[in-house]
Amino acid sequence: MAAVCAALTFKFAFYSGNVQVGSYGHEFRELRAWPTLINGPSGSVGILIVTVLIIIGALYNIFNYKARSKQLWITFALILLSLLNIFLYWRASGPPAFLEGSYNLTAVITIAIPLLLILAARGILSDQKLVKSADRLR
Repeated sequence: MAAVCAALTFKFAFYSGNVQVGSYGHEFRELRAWPTLINGPSGSVGILIVTVLIIIGALYNIFNYKARSKQLWITFALILLSLLNIFLYWRASGPPAFLEGSYNLTAVITIAIPLLLILAARGILSDQKLVKSADRLR
């Protein structure tokens, strides 16, 4: 689910508002994971890179179910990356890029990523406990 939410941030905006264009004009723009370069930059390449790393790491974690300890460490790293992603969104949403604007309802998607990864870490830990208890019974 975290990989799906991270992929959805390419489509849905985190923040939208007015950007200064030229000396007298304003333009409405949305802040997404994919940077928009029409009439000046809107977004960040750092957000794009971190989001792609989260997607790749989460998909890798799905198929790495045999090595639970490695899977757990990757999940913790992804939690830190998702918190960095939220910080980068917050930093890009303020001045000087945006003069005024508001956070979109779809910003919840970005905030859900670390929560889903925390639930995944809890599931991995419970799987480790279950495997250890089954090994003791044998």
